[in-house]
Amino acid sequence: MWLLLTVASLVSAFGTTHGLFGKLTPDSPEVTMNISQMISFWGYPSEEYDVVTEDGYILGVYRIPHGKKNSGNRDHRPVVFLQHGLLTSATNWIANLPNNSLAFILADAGYDVWLGNSRGNTWARKNLYYSPDSVEFWAFSFDEMAKYDLPATIDFIVKKTGQEKLHYVGHSQGTTIGFIAFSTNPQLAKRIKTFYALAPVATVKYTKTLLNKLSLVPTFLFKIIFGNKIFYPHNFFDNFLATEVCNRETLNRLCSNALFIICGFDTKNLNMSRLDVYLSHNPAGTSVQNVLHWSQAVKSGRFQAFDWGSPAQNKMHYNQPTPPYYNVTAMTVPIAVWSGGNDWLADPQDVDNLIPKLTNLKYHRKIPPYNHLDFIWAMDAPQELYNEIVSMLAEDTK
Repeated sequence: MWLLLTVASLVSAFGTTHGLFGKLTPDSPEVTMNISQMISFWGYPSEEYDVVTEDGYILGVYRIPHGKKNSGNRDHRPVVFLQHGLLTSATNWIANLPNNSLAFILADAGYDVWLGNSRGNTWARKNLYYSPDSVEFWAFSFDEMAKYDLPATIDFIVKKTGQEKLHYVGHSQGTTIGFIAFSTNPQLAKRIKTFYALAPVATVKYTKTLLNKLSLVPTFLFKIIFGNKIFYPHNFFDNFLATEVCNRETLNRLCSNALFIICGFDTKNLNMSRLDVYLSHNPAGTSVQNVLHWSQAVKSGRFQAFDWGSPAQNKMHYNQPTPPYYNVTAMTVPIAVWSGGNDWLADPQDVDNLIPKLTNLKYHRKIPPYNHLDFIWAMDAPQELYNEIVSMLAEDTK
């Protein structure tokens, strides 16, 4: 990030006037759009709702009720719910061209598509009781996303559509909260017809990401460095990178590498003409507590709830001195899994340990060259997995 800051300063000072870093490529219009505008921009119908969780968080939830050419029979379309990963948002599913974005592909295939947002990101930063400026607002991790966000959103979708069951597609942390919610909440699990897990994450013992380094930082120092509110919000500087730095012909490789440092390298499979869209909407932010929870998971190598720091604190939250473990084997929802051989976050070793614990595994395929972001942004994602998902959905809905 400091390297990018230096480059950004240079571009600001010299680039615009002198063309020092090459001419600007055209900006994608979606750079400055919200989710509804991004959907409508491509000619798809868009609906936007606020879902209120049991603990007062207000989540932006978005719907593409049908495709561009199949608007009939709206009331009987099978529902597919897409849930994003860590530090991202619902924009991940619509950031590419329509023939390369899973949300649009599903809508054109005849599905009622819903896009969720986890608390704390750009589109879910409101609460009935707390201001996002308060410490209390940010006192959550993926525990609460599984306990409150998923049930509230799925309940809302079920009531709105009249469908008793829906298909769940999760990427990264979207799979994590699915594993937790569907193994601890039997009533919620009954509403999931099939769980489609892209780059699944439960344990992160073998992760090669920067979380490895963060796990070495003591909790007290972690909070001194990062505070106790938002972690890595999307801000003006990110927009500047997207529009003034990373769309310059000689610098887009640098910016793509900044993304891949977190998730693994596959530069040949990224649509560089969409890089400004990716960077203008990501990172979307989360809580420091959530990232601390992930760093705890790296250090312990276990899939368990947030450690509040002392037996007394844990006793108060969990009625036991240590955080409870999440038992993935208790999840009976049918699941299909796609994993990457070059994934630094959902490391193949962690995935290999996860697969035998999935008691109702329908399908698993490893895509050797794929990294963590390829599942949402790769140019060949339709051929590698989206078409397969559409085919499996069709079988599930017969």
